[in-house]
Amino acid sequence: MVSPARSWRMLAAISASSLALAACGGGGDDTASGGDDDSAAKGDGTLTIGSLLPQTGNLAFLGPPEFAGVELALKEVNDGGGVNGKPVTYIEGDSGDAQQDVANPTVDRLLAAKADVIVGAASSGVSFTVVDKITSAGAVMYSPANTSPKFTDYADKGLYFRTAPSDVLQGRILGETILADGHQNVGILALQDPYGEGLADNIGSTVTDAGAKLAPESAVFYDPAASNFDAQVNQVKAANPDAIVLIGFEESAKVIQSMVAAGIGPQQVPLYLVDGNLGNALGEDLPAGLLKGTKGSLPGAEATTEFREKLKAIDPALKDFSYAPESYDAVITSALAAIAAGDDSGEAIAKELPGVTKGGEKCTTFEQCKTLLEDDKDIDYDGVSGPIELSEKGDPTSAIVGIYTFGPDNKLTTEVDYQPGELE
Repeated sequence: MVSPARSWRMLAAISASSLALAACGGGGDDTASGGDDDSAAKGDGTLTIGSLLPQTGNLAFLGPPEFAGVELALKEVNDGGGVNGKPVTYIEGDSGDAQQDVANPTVDRLLAAKADVIVGAASSGVSFTVVDKITSAGAVMYSPANTSPKFTDYADKGLYFRTAPSDVLQGRILGETILADGHQNVGILALQDPYGEGLADNIGSTVTDAGAKLAPESAVFYDPAASNFDAQVNQVKAANPDAIVLIGFEESAKVIQSMVAAGIGPQQVPLYLVDGNLGNALGEDLPAGLLKGTKGSLPGAEATTEFREKLKAIDPALKDFSYAPESYDAVITSALAAIAAGDDSGEAIAKELPGVTKGGEKCTTFEQCKTLLEDDKDIDYDGVSGPIELSEKGDPTSAIVGIYTFGPDNKLTTEVDYQPGELE
């Protein structure tokens, strides 16, 4: 859960103006025309950002760094003079997970409060349940952690964006890492949802395209809400893999315990994790030393010491920093896009988002970029998560994936191999 000791909070303001439904570039192929039309919808003068991030559910361990990233960015934007002469308003919201209906009522509340941009959700499965509602209301949906490849061509009215790269990249880099480690018979255990399916497919194709095998011949999927995972674990065991990939969320500790009981735990068969379960919180629920040597992938550049210190000033209880940079950059780029547009409406922000992340004069802070925009300069924001460079479909086209390793204390070490990659 997010620490109650947050040092900064903004109160939500409810505007009386309505959001229109015209859409301009940045997402799927069904974007509406009219980006340069003076009759297009206009904002109410105040940029309102809502969060749809996990305070509860099986991704709750990702919530604290994501909330901290959002709040740090908002603080820096408002300390830097706000957007178009006014402070940015913030409304916090819980996404829950795909097993519960938390996201829909949260989105209803955020839209009723006239949110122009909703940062979230973290889970691809959750995002699919609300993306149509958000984009149909004319608001931008901007995820810091969605990685399902299905979003790239989703019919989103040009209003869906993400700072995390598609699992086409994460799957390829993790698959290449497994192969480089000498494994040729790879088992994949994955939760059954769009995230698990997409990542399993991309890891699997990377492995098999290189001439290695899957054991069994396709990924084994499980229900994350199941009471135990013995049947799926034993199915993988029977194929005698020389490495196992576990794609999951909070339930991963239980799956690993089942693997240990079956004799294919991390100390018997090398284990590889992914962004959904890679974190120090995982090791707290497992015997000491069990994760030693386990590797896992996490999209995004390294969170620098300076950035981590700023995040901990927002939430001193932070243990992990996963997707904090992506959350921060989602807010910063939204604010810059609203300044570039001179308009805080979702449609106006969507039109400008790709442009503020590529092709102009490089800048790395909100204040630096804002100054350039006020001088009528074209900007190229490079953020704390990496170069970003959003495509017209809302995806980052250039990204970094880190390969992390657990130490003997079940905590992630500083031994990280950062792999850059292109998606277009």
